[in-house]
Amino acid sequence: IYLARHGQDEDNAAGILNGHRNQPLTKLGEEQAQSVAAKIQSQQELQFDKIYASPLKRAFKTAEILANGQQQQSVEVMDLLIERDFGVMAGVPTKEIKERCKGNILQTETISYFLSPEGAETFPELLERGNKVIADIQTKHKEGSVLLVTHGDFGKMLYAAYYKLDWMDVLKQFHFGNSEVLLLSEESSPTDAHVFQIQQYNP
Repeated sequence: IYLARHGQDEDNAAGILNGHRNQPLTKLGEEQAQSVAAKIQSQQELQFDKIYASPLKRAFKTAEILANGQQQQSVEVMDLLIERDFGVMAGVPTKEIKERCKGNILQTETISYFLSPEGAETFPELLERGNKVIADIQTKHKEGSVLLVTHGDFGKMLYAAYYKLDWMDVLKQFHFGNSEVLLLSEESSPTDAHVFQIQQYNP
């Protein structure tokens, strides 16, 4: 199972928390996805039997770009791949996280994760959803390679679900940037996260 995060969207570029907000990719976001598609295409052994995407524009468009590079016929929407519901934090500038969620934050080198603001999914809830997705994929696809195009917070919880890791540890373990690709495999150590990494951070 491969996980890809969508390319940069308009909220990412503006430093706005998105969650279920449905903004399109920026020009940079499309370029990021095209760059990853080219890298995937250059590795002949990296072929996907199926591509699933979150229903949000930024993920679905990224999946379409990646599918074009694979000559895939279509991308299938999987509703469970949608980003975390940010509750009252959706639409809030990222620079306000520490003030609004004081005392209820997990801080990493690159991101301030708010844990349980009003109306938001918690990370344990996301992890439970991640377990459902992993189980569904493993039931439908006994062999071959599958690509899931999803989002930052939920992508990390899929990683935690697959490797049965503590969600707090995974949040601190690595940065999952726009258009980066992670591998979930019995043959891959959970410490070897990235297949393709783009050293780019949003405001």
